[in-house]
Amino acid sequence: MELTIETIRLSEKQKQQLTTLKRKTGIENWNVLCRWALCMSLAEETSPAYEDIPSNSNVEMSWKVFSGEYSEVYLAILRETYQKQKAHLIGVPFSDFFKLHLNRGISFYLQHN
Repeated sequence: MELTIETIRLSEKQKQQLTTLKRKTGIENWNVLCRWALCMSLAEETSPAYEDIPSNSNVEMSWKVFSGEYSEVYLAILRETYQKQKAHLIGVPFSDFFKLHLNRGISFYLQHN
């Protein structure tokens, strides 16, 4: 099983939520907002609930753009968390695990701003 991510494509719902966050925070870059959202979710002890998250918006970024200069750090944290939480998300591939955490993090971020 390959534990890498090449491309991140957001759902239309995530795009709308991030647009709201951009307006509230003044932060213009999707990748910065997404990084913070991911970290908020990964800080939780629990696994995110499984849901089918479509990639149906026009917001897309490479892993390198998403993660920036700390690409290896984000990937290492994701891999470690995946190893800890995969028993709760049986059959969920690594890329979907990432999407679940990103999705939950965006919702958390929106609630706290």
